[in-house]
Amino acid sequence: MKKPELLAPGGSLEKLKTAINYGADAVYIGGEAFSLRVAAENFSYEDMKEGIKYAHDRGKKVYLTANILPHNEDINEFEAFIEEIRPLGFDAILIADIGMFDMMRELAPEIPIHISTQANNVNYRSACAWYKLGAKRVVLAREMSFSEIAEIREKIPADMEIEAFVHGAMCISYSGRCLLSNYMTQRDANMGACAHPCRWNYSLVEETRPGEYMNVFENERGTFIFNSKDLCMIRHIPEIIKSGISSLKIEGRVKTSYYVATIVKAYREEIDRYFEDPENYVFDESQYEELCKVSHRPYSTGFYFGKPGADKQVYTDSSYIRDYDLIGMVLDYDEKTKVATISQRNKFSVGEEIEIIQPKKPFFKQVVEYIENDAGERVESAPHAQMIIKMPVDFPVNQDAMLRRVRK
Repeated sequence: MKKPELLAPGGSLEKLKTAINYGADAVYIGGEAFSLRVAAENFSYEDMKEGIKYAHDRGKKVYLTANILPHNEDINEFEAFIEEIRPLGFDAILIADIGMFDMMRELAPEIPIHISTQANNVNYRSACAWYKLGAKRVVLAREMSFSEIAEIREKIPADMEIEAFVHGAMCISYSGRCLLSNYMTQRDANMGACAHPCRWNYSLVEETRPGEYMNVFENERGTFIFNSKDLCMIRHIPEIIKSGISSLKIEGRVKTSYYVATIVKAYREEIDRYFEDPENYVFDESQYEELCKVSHRPYSTGFYFGKPGADKQVYTDSSYIRDYDLIGMVLDYDEKTKVATISQRNKFSVGEEIEIIQPKKPFFKQVVEYIENDAGERVESAPHAQMIIKMPVDFPVNQDAMLRRVRK
């Protein structure tokens, strides 16, 4: 068995570096256009250049997401965009539209093309058709079971790759091809501007009784009939590997660096542990507990084990579960004094118990013994956003380490 690629979201240059530092094999990013995530920070030309160099210097890959469904006015702009990014050295580009695919083959034939989940890849014939046109990989729609994936793997060319989402948000509409946002807010989901109306509170109105709103599902918070649970497949690494998926994709370009670090670290460690001894592999339940320490909706296994029922929806609320806060990022660590330099992200105080996570090491708990501000003065708390402080740490920490705390 070949170890699959772990593919992480890179919504910004910081997140790209975080994903790689915490164990991703590849990162997918978007430019300032064409990437279906206008809410993400996205990458300028210089950010792309720096991000690709950072990844390639460490033997990792960067994929460019350009998976909008373009209108006529987008075509000339896309041609100019490809001409601009062509020399940067992207390892692949994600495309959903056949016209943009044709343009890529014509304008930058050396860049491998991956077919986005937006193209609704749900059968082996469509995968084979894309392969004949020159695609290297298809990203499967989320509406796929393990048995369907295995059949696709069996019936497509051996050198064609399959990518599938294993963690993150699920769209209520078919693989993200949704018109609700466009219809209700004039924000086109297929152009990256989705307003997420599937998370809103809905009531029922009978046409002869305008203004009389009836709850579809009774709850004190309202009715959330479209609100899907998040996907989480961390407990099913063996099934994922055996299905023949080439790349395991984590959703979340608009999520935080802390989210990316935590999710990537957990999947990285479980994948590696499985390949160390597949026959005796047993899932480490503490990894699932780690995934519950980031902002998320209740987890489910999506469509992997069959068509999901009502238990895969959240009818009572649209909010995320947020049990932990990121409170700091380690900038430096002095091994002699055992003092870390930290950039604060949320207020914390002397005497609090916090947790510290970092790549390739288990998290550990730490009581804040003292805090020094940048003037060397002892203070009781770190209240100001991104203030630079120093504090003693019991164990060595890397520059990429993060401090978190149970939310109060």
